[in-house]
Amino acid sequence: MSKLTHFNKQGEAHMVDVGAKNITHRVAVAEGRIQMQPETLQKIMEGDNKKGDVLGVARIAGIMASKKTADLIPLCHPLALNKVEIDLQTDEALPGVHCQVSVEVSGKTGVEMEALTAVQVTLLTIYDMCKAVDRGMIMSNVRLLKKSGGKSGDWSAD
Repeated sequence: MSKLTHFNKQGEAHMVDVGAKNITHRVAVAEGRIQMQPETLQKIMEGDNKKGDVLGVARIAGIMASKKTADLIPLCHPLALNKVEIDLQTDEALPGVHCQVSVEVSGKTGVEMEALTAVQVTLLTIYDMCKAVDRGMIMSNVRLLKKSGGKSGDWSAD
């Protein structure tokens, strides 16, 4: 197992120095889901929500959140992202919505946190837009699926 990188030799939290790292193409893919009452999902699918297009607004919120990750997570580096793609799939069997986010950058550090942040905020936005009809929604299974690029190379979940 690798050592934790956000601590200096004295055990104090610090921002990792990426100044000497090479710029490489990096990608991270994360996922999560939100489970809800069948009637809530039906409202989303029919566009019958008083606050508007639930999935459209959630997608925009996720993209915005990915760009603000360094403002939310104290030791993250601010990154100029190349691409953020958010795929939302309704699932009547769940019932709910699956969210998958892919984030790309040409940079000196990875974009795992940006992908994970986008998933969380996308799901939170769905919750916010639907809470008037279903406060019992459950957000779960948020995880990194894969990442590529950088010194540590490629990784994928089993």
